[in-house]
Amino acid sequence: MKNSYSNIFTFNKKILKKTIKNLNNGSIVGLPTETVYGLGGNAYQKKPILNIFNLKNRPKTNPLIIHYYNQTSALKDVEINKHFKKLYRKFCPGPITFVLKRKISSKIHPLACAGFNTVAIRFPKHKVIRSVLKKIDFPLAMPSANKSTNVSPVNSLDVFEEFKKKISIILEGGKCKVGIESTVVDLTNHPVILRPGVINKNELEKTLKLKLKNMKIYQNKKSPGMMRKHYSPGIPVKINQKKHDGTSAYIYIGKKYKHKRDFFNLSENFNLNEAASNLYRIFRLIKKKGFKKIQIDKIPKVGSGIAINDRIKRASES
Repeated sequence: MKNSYSNIFTFNKKILKKTIKNLNNGSIVGLPTETVYGLGGNAYQKKPILNIFNLKNRPKTNPLIIHYYNQTSALKDVEINKHFKKLYRKFCPGPITFVLKRKISSKIHPLACAGFNTVAIRFPKHKVIRSVLKKIDFPLAMPSANKSTNVSPVNSLDVFEEFKKKISIILEGGKCKVGIESTVVDLTNHPVILRPGVINKNELEKTLKLKLKNMKIYQNKKSPGMMRKHYSPGIPVKINQKKHDGTSAYIYIGKKYKHKRDFFNLSENFNLNEAASNLYRIFRLIKKKGFKKIQIDKIPKVGSGIAINDRIKRASES
């Protein structure tokens, strides 16, 4: 069943079969996950990997996350360890990505790994992408479905607006529940957080029973999402703003500016998970309304607020 956009399809058995056929033929498909929508292609083939980089205008030095159905399907490509096993049991499937050593025998195309001997892998939770992964015999290289440095998409229409009909199939999966990209943890040595997400440092440390470090985000790019400028709505963003300048869109959290014109609320109840889920949607809404600049109030740096601050800081980079 199609909706009013000819390449956005409601998910059903017929469309699942068509999606699998396209992926088997090396095509790129727009797919929902619980974090953001992605551009999925066969991680074992050069053609779809190149197409993903070209569609996104993404630097080939920026590796792709490889998506698997479960741990068993990933074992042929990566070397797992005790830290991975603990985190997998606790959080997977879910919004967490692991950087692991790539096996010499791995079929993952080297382009997807940007020349590293490591690979970033994830086990997404959304039922649509899991239905696809269960039926194919290869993992999916799948970065966010947006042009490089832009805001990630959180619904199917966002994907269409980024690529129009350059993608033949975009699967409808509703609004992404998490709404920001996964937490990334490097497990190749002592665990290090490369990118914060809604699964936070305290939860990881409690599960692993050890202290984690945060990698300086610009030092090591063996994970996606570590570029200085990223998540940009395409207009200037100013963070930690105490006062509205009278012309910009103003993003805040809580109830103190309720019902004010040009003010956009991430969460009235100060729920940082809800705020994270709404961030990219509000970025896109503000851009559509024609604002020339965004101001953002101070966001608490706790829980998911750490991930929000990571995203808005890089959105503010010129």
